[in-house]
Amino acid sequence: MISATPAAVLFDMDGTLVDTEPYWMQAETELVGEYGGRWTHDDALTLVGSGLWESAKVFQQHGVELDADTIVATLTRRVQQQLEVQGVPWRPGAKELLADIREHGVKTALVTMSVQGMAEQVVAGIPFPAFDALITGDRVARPKPFPDAYLDAARVLDVAPGDCVAIEDSMNGLASAVAAGTVAIGVPHMIPLPESEEHTLWPTLQGRRFADLVDLFQERAA
Repeated sequence: MISATPAAVLFDMDGTLVDTEPYWMQAETELVGEYGGRWTHDDALTLVGSGLWESAKVFQQHGVELDADTIVATLTRRVQQQLEVQGVPWRPGAKELLADIREHGVKTALVTMSVQGMAEQVVAGIPFPAFDALITGDRVARPKPFPDAYLDAARVLDVAPGDCVAIEDSMNGLASAVAAGTVAIGVPHMIPLPESEEHTLWPTLQGRRFADLVDLFQERAA
């Protein structure tokens, strides 16, 4: 009897694959400060996993006198500049897990609320063909926690959402992955994640391999 395996593995980017949340927080603090406001670490944590255009409304409420598109473009540009100068900061075990998945010939997608250009910049720094598809925040109808991004990923990869494993670090991301019907894994980073029967929590991706995803997939299917 052939064991069931995931048809695809879907990765969130910021905070899951790469540790770019501090880059975002620095960009946010600078932007709000330029308009005379104060942006705290706790303020930044409230936006982890949120869509950029939804986040733009919060910055406007904090006194940033720019339209939403300009806010998104400004923050993204500043994060990309940090990536250029400081490099791509990988989350523990993420690149190794991704490489093992690819070695097994399994489809993958990057599912992020960051824009296409930034996703492409991160992917360009991966020393192997990492993703079959990029689903980005500027190309989806609705941001996480809506299921659109993960449903789009499954459609582009031509697989059923229920045959996918999704890996996330935020509640919005997990809610999106669960709503889409994937087998969802939460890997807490900047914010704690609650226990739930709807998803599985792993404290880290360090030491994880594709075989662990297969075991979880079969366990959840059962």
